Amino acid sequence: MVARPKPPSVKRAKIQKLLDEYACPVQLHEERTRFMGNIATPKIRASPIETLKGLWGGELPAVDSMDDLNHLINTMINGFWNSLTRHQKRNTPFKLTRNASLSGLSDLATLSLMRRQELDGFIDGLFDGEDAIDLPERAHSGVEVLADIRSMFAGTYELSVSDTKPTDVDQLEKTFKNMRELTIIAEKEIHAVILSCTKARARFHETYATENPTLH
Repeated sequence: MVARPKPPSVKRAKIQKLLDEYACPVQLHEERTRFMGNIATPKIRASPIETLKGLWGGELPAVDSMDDLNHLINTMINGFWNSLTRHQKRNTPFKLTRNASLSGLSDLATLSLMRRQELDGFIDGLFDGEDAIDLPERAHSGVEVLADIRSMFAGTYELSVSDTKPTDVDQLEKTFKNMRELTIIAEKEIHAVILSCTKARARFHETYATENPTLH
């Protein structure tokens, strides 16, 4: 018995180096979720290359040679993008980026902003440039929950950088606890959206294949 080959993994440092080299305006944590959302999108004509271009505003960055272009595409699509496709399986849920240690207000601001950007990225990828798309019922409800959580992260960020930011240690720890709980809920909803959309695409392809049999 031969096991199905897994997509090649790409180390985070290698991806970050490319993003820095080509001055990508989208940070890696948001790029991950944008790619994941676009992998999950029910839009049949969604394109990995177009999503990659979107990181730079719609066009790939200027490169010095064709080898550099091939390296960029191979790393970001054949490596990074394809490695994320495994999260379409029920037993391999997608996880948001984790921080090593969190304690002060600056950490709270960093975390809440990152979470907001991650959820924005997932929704951007899922909608693939559209203002509205047809989603399966479970995916639709998941998106609504994610929108609510996104607002909470955004509100926490605004509070953490405002003049009325919390200073009490116990209150700060409680806020971090709430952030951790919201992160877990967000991950569960993202996973549900991914699985729901994956099933919907599979049903579409089955229907299309039945209605449009291959002619020999």
